[in-house]
Order: sequence, then C-alpha cells, then structure tokens
Amino acid sequence: MIVLPQYPVATLLGTTKIPSISGTAFAAWRYSRQVQLDWKLLPFIALLAFGGAFLGAYCVSMIDNSVIKPVIFFVLLIVAGYTYFNKNFGQAKPTVHSRGMQLALGLLCGFIIGFYDGLIGPGTGTFLILIFIALLGYDFIHASASAKLVNLATNLAAIVYFGSTGHILYQFALPMAACNMAGAFFGTRLALLKGNAFIRIFFLCVVFATLLRFAWDIWAANH
Repeated sequence: MIVLPQYPVATLLGTTKIPSISGTAFAAWRYSRQVQLDWKLLPFIALLAFGGAFLGAYCVSMIDNSVIKPVIFFVLLIVAGYTYFNKNFGQAKPTVHSRGMQLALGLLCGFIIGFYDGLIGPGTGTFLILIFIALLGYDFIHASASAKLVNLATNLAAIVYFGSTGHILYQFALPMAACNMAGAFFGTRLALLKGNAFIRIFFLCVVFATLLRFAWDIWAANH
C-alpha cells in the first residue's frame, strides 16, 4: 500500500499471498521433516481455515480495514504483554482439554483466523502460534510448525480467490516469492538450531514489529 498506492487493496493483498505461500510452504516442509506434527488434528483445522480465508478474501472489499485494525492492535498488545511476563509461555505442557474439545477449539479458531488472514493478513502466524500454545498446549517449536501448515491453507484459499478475480500482480509477486523462500530457509534452520528460548524472543520481536505497523496504519488513517 505504501509502494504501489495506485492499485486496489484487494490486488495488493492478492499479490502478497504468492510470496507468503512460497515461504510458508518451504518452512512447513522443513519443519515437517524434523518436528512430529499432529496429523489427526491439523488437517481439519487447516480445512476450516481454508474456508475462513476464502470468505475473508471475498469480504475484503466490503469491510473498512480501519475499523478492524485498532481492535487487532490491542489484541496484539495483550499478547505481547502476556508472552513477556509469562516466562513459561511456549514451553511444552500437558493440555487440559479432551481430544474433542481440542478439535472444537482448533476448528473455531482456525476459521476465525483464516477469515482474518483473507481479510487483512498481518499477524496471522502470530495468532496461530498463540492458539496452538495457549489452547492446545504446544511448545513454540511445535506451534510454529503447526501454524505454518494452517497458514499454508489460508494463503492457498486467498490465492484461489484473488487469482480467479485478476487481483495478483505476478511481476512483483514472483521475485518476492523467491526472496521469501530464501528467508524461510534461514529462518526455519535457525529456529530448529536455537530452540524454544530463541523463538520466544523472536516471537516477541515480531509481535512488537506488527504492533508498530498497526499503530502507524491507525495513525495514518486518522491524519
């Protein structure tokens, strides 16, 4: 929106989904080789997230993002504070929910976050990691790996919609995709090498950076 303000928002969102899915797919593949994933749960969450993202992409031209962003800003602020002050957040712990409750919570949150990803996008991975840790009892490594798989489904849904409606600028999307894959290669390698403590710190940095971006968007919209 800053570099290419002459294009519709839907076109810019559609364009960013190509590099997003390339980096996410590569990271998901890397994680799946070294992290044991819950294949009895994740495909169902990914399926609902796909549906939510498709609906969100459809609605993107109908809802004013300036209404949603202040809400997300305060949610991220709470996430940052909770993660910072809770030193054990992101460490492996036994879940207190039954398998059925885990599935129900995963499906509900998958659909909601998928809808958000199709509608706006930034912070989706952060929210997914938070859900897998806070509700399903994953550690940061397993939460990051699982979030990549679900995020892959949301990106695919958005690409299906935006691509079918001509809202992707491939001349920008493809070079960005190559760079995103390179970043995913080094990022997953570093995460698997450094472990949970490092990811916790990096997670806080990403949340803080996203907060700054949302704060800028909110300020710019009001000035």
